[in-house]
Amino acid sequence: MKVLIVDDEKHVRHAIRMLVHWEACGVTEVIEAESGDQAIEVITTLSPPVVLTDMRMPGKDGVALMEWIQLHSPATRVVVVSGYDDFDLVRQAIRRGGMDYILKPVDPVEINEALTKATQAWRTAEQDRHRQTMQAIEVNRMRPHYADKLLTELVSGTANTALSITPLREELRLPAAIQMCSAAVMSIAQLDTDMLDKYKTRRPLLSFSLINICNEFLMASQIGIAFRHLERMDEIIVLYWGEPSRWPLLLQDIHTGIRTALGCYMHIGIGSFGAFPVAAATAYHEARQALWKRDVLQATDWLHHSSLVRQPVRLPRLLELEEELRLSAFSCSASRVAATVGRWIAAIAELPSVTAEQLAGWNQELNWMLARWLNDRPGDTEGEELADGAGAFPALPIDNRGLLSLPLWKKQIENRMLATGQALTPSHNPNNPTIRDIARYLEAHYDEDISLQDMASRFYLSREYISRKFKQEYGVNLSDYLCRIRMDKAKLLLLNDKLRLHHIAGMVGYQDEKYFGKVFKKLEGVTPGEFRKRHAAHLQS
Repeated sequence: MKVLIVDDEKHVRHAIRMLVHWEACGVTEVIEAESGDQAIEVITTLSPPVVLTDMRMPGKDGVALMEWIQLHSPATRVVVVSGYDDFDLVRQAIRRGGMDYILKPVDPVEINEALTKATQAWRTAEQDRHRQTMQAIEVNRMRPHYADKLLTELVSGTANTALSITPLREELRLPAAIQMCSAAVMSIAQLDTDMLDKYKTRRPLLSFSLINICNEFLMASQIGIAFRHLERMDEIIVLYWGEPSRWPLLLQDIHTGIRTALGCYMHIGIGSFGAFPVAAATAYHEARQALWKRDVLQATDWLHHSSLVRQPVRLPRLLELEEELRLSAFSCSASRVAATVGRWIAAIAELPSVTAEQLAGWNQELNWMLARWLNDRPGDTEGEELADGAGAFPALPIDNRGLLSLPLWKKQIENRMLATGQALTPSHNPNNPTIRDIARYLEAHYDEDISLQDMASRFYLSREYISRKFKQEYGVNLSDYLCRIRMDKAKLLLLNDKLRLHHIAGMVGYQDEKYFGKVFKKLEGVTPGEFRKRHAAHLQS
């Protein structure tokens, strides 16, 4: 935690530094400023949670600084350290959110008590803000989206517009005089793999963020709304009913906002204008087609129009290489797999264009082919399947500009081929090497948020296959195995009495201390606190 000391007298700042027990308050960095103007610069740049400020200073004084903090950094806690025992100054300090008013010369007990109170108040408020944010996200994800349902039906063409437009107007408080509308479509599935990995376990948060960014530009002027398609959960749709001439500029603002906030390059498909509300479905269909028929080989613009028509190209099919691919997979030879997959990648590189839709189709073709090999394995009736490698939204092998990365795609296919080969030839190994790799991964990453789907995505196998084979190999399911690793690590950490329980919970992969305690007691028969006391007593004896 950072604390800012603001005083025009250097010896006062030095005295405060010497008198305060910073470590006891959890303060890791102390910053100084000699004026209110300099303090504003520091707060703007570093956002210290607590400010200790004088009241009488050249330029912006303490009152002006507190006014600025109240307006621009309301979460900051302020303690006044002043040489003036002036009722009016005290009153102004309290009115502007000051937590305490300490007179100079500074009393060590008073300044430490005031700082302790201020840091605790900031931490409590920060926890409340975090909890409220997470609750808002969770509520937004879990509660029924009545407006989203109406909008999804509108753009899908499944709604009776004559009947649905009234509740839609009431729910969204739409302007009465909407004449024309258009639509734009973005797809989370077309983000680069690094971004999808970053939000792998938080896809709803990614959608929530994108929708919020879009609506910041739309809702203030009541010219449109962004929402998630409830039947295609990877899609964010922008329905626009403002002036047609403003539409491209608005999309440019949205695109820039996404780049700034999330650091990702978002491609957007755009449809034509038509009469509201009947043309909404047509505009959406056009926008979606434009997005998925964009060329992922060419460095074209991020905005894609439905009017662009591409010449048909004879596309290679993975099935044409199926026998070679199957034999290379059976060989379990990385070099042979790489050579076979390389021929496929070379054929793609020769094409004049490839659309995002075609790329997704090839990935699906690969899924079907690998699943069929496993299902057709002699003597195997369990129907093992490989995972598509990306959970709900299969990741396309594209870079951070939204263009096809042939090296990335080659690597993805090679990994899946080798994983298939291992699954197809278990008799060659006394144990399952992939399952042992998964166990080693759990042992190395036990402190992370790990699910069965994460393992399926990382190791290119289905959740069902991993669950079944893991139980066969280790005698317990994957979640119990991970839980046991975490509890063993927790027991070691509990021997250090300087570590608090909530820190230990976080260090072994639990964000909720209470849930950690329940799991620990279920497995160990005692609470973490009781375990610590028993072992402390044993060591002392």
